[in-house]
Amino acid sequence: MRRTRLALVGAIAASALAITACSGGGGDSDAAASENAISYGTTDPQLLIPGRQSVAFDFNMAVWSPLTFLNDDGSLDYIAAESVETEDAVTWTITLRDGWTFHDGTPVTAQSYVDSWNAVAYGPNAMENSGQLANVVGYGDLNPAEGEPTTDEMSGLTVVDDTTFTVELSGADGQFPLQVSQAMTAFFPMPESAFDDFDAYNVHPAGNGPFEIVDDYVENETIVVTAYEDFQGDEPTIDQISFVPYTDEATAYTDVLAGNLDVNGVPASRLTQAAGDFGDRLYSFEAPGISFLGLPLWDERYQDVRVRQAISMAIDRETIIDVVYGGTYEPATAWTPTIEPGTPEGICGEYCEYDPEAAAALLEEAGGFDGTMEIYFPGGGGLDPLYEAIANQLRQNLGIEATINPSADWAEFLATRTAGDIDSPYFSRWGALYPSQQATLRVFFIQGGGCDNCIPFYSDEVAAAMATADADPSGDGTAYAAVQELIQAEFPAVPLFNETYSYVTSERIAELVTSPVGNPTLREIVLAD
Repeated sequence: MRRTRLALVGAIAASALAITACSGGGGDSDAAASENAISYGTTDPQLLIPGRQSVAFDFNMAVWSPLTFLNDDGSLDYIAAESVETEDAVTWTITLRDGWTFHDGTPVTAQSYVDSWNAVAYGPNAMENSGQLANVVGYGDLNPAEGEPTTDEMSGLTVVDDTTFTVELSGADGQFPLQVSQAMTAFFPMPESAFDDFDAYNVHPAGNGPFEIVDDYVENETIVVTAYEDFQGDEPTIDQISFVPYTDEATAYTDVLAGNLDVNGVPASRLTQAAGDFGDRLYSFEAPGISFLGLPLWDERYQDVRVRQAISMAIDRETIIDVVYGGTYEPATAWTPTIEPGTPEGICGEYCEYDPEAAAALLEEAGGFDGTMEIYFPGGGGLDPLYEAIANQLRQNLGIEATINPSADWAEFLATRTAGDIDSPYFSRWGALYPSQQATLRVFFIQGGGCDNCIPFYSDEVAAAMATADADPSGDGTAYAAVQELIQAEFPAVPLFNETYSYVTSERIAELVTSPVGNPTLREIVLAD
């Protein structure tokens, strides 16, 4: 499989984990005991199953292999799949490579995939990532709006033979081969033994990937995986990975600097010093992540689109990028990151440009703003400087009494945002699971798309336009411009930044390799001689 590598830079950017307020935890690793092993700083995952994981993505990518793999040049490699084909973008035929086995020795078959996808989609199983399968025909039958499901199988899945199955989608979707690539873990297969006891499977999962877990998972202890001898794909460049849990990313950062940890994301609290500390061992990657300032559209003070536009024009993105993100982010000028093909750069126009005088005039034209504004965001993730800067600019430029209000932790913020119990602007971002406008627009602007109330704007017009764009046979992403025009007219949130993900390594690492979703591809890491 073709390797995808990060570009070395002498600048600083926030890691994906820091931005999502998922901090790592403290721990020691014995990975260095093997010369061909690495240690990687993580958040303690708790949930390892692909259908449930939220912060175990790197572990999942080591223990499982996806059907396809997207390279940074936009080309698609076939990994567990021999092919993913269609004639109409509605019904897809997936042919698997023969001879693959799970780590428990059982064969990986078409039935394995169908059973796994049904189990993840089945509502009573309460799999957090089930929504990734929502476009398969029959998904709604397994997740009825009311009552219990009367079936546990999606009608859109059909096993043809041991290595072939078909997938019928609810509408034409030319992006499907990207969806079954590395980041959509709900599409990963599980062995038959998993379905008997998911709790037990979570403790010691068997995947189909290049590494297998050594010991049972224990909360807040290092997870060690070693190369699977019978793996049928490309052999990994290393023999062992230790996933070391940290509760404080600053501690993990210090451990990398001291040579006690090999790879970790750059925490927000170390943005201004990472280049000086690590030099060419700081890696940065343009990622499919975008940050917004979410707005409580259920609050009447934000109902006038001119208020929303004024808030946007009052924010000096360039200065914030320089001061907070070391100059590595870019101001957002559209509703998707520029790395996603076909993004209509500049569609936001004057409303994403800093113009405090025009912003104040527009707010006055809309009748002003009553009351105070406490910007709400996840506490403990190093985001205070960002929102302090935004609050200061809104006070100075619009005369709004704006302050910050960090939550106790990520869990509290998530519960509050999902419930819509917010009466002020708030943290809103998404790192796409595959670099397509679909992966960002669907999550934010389609009900149940994956980020409830990140931007609480849903309309039938946008949904219809998305369906049309999904079915576009060109696949170049330009059809999504029509979707962005509808969103731009309503201006439901404030586009802030196109993100960059950054990582630092110990001197043991010669080259860090990644994919377009921004996380290191640990199985292809290059060790120093």
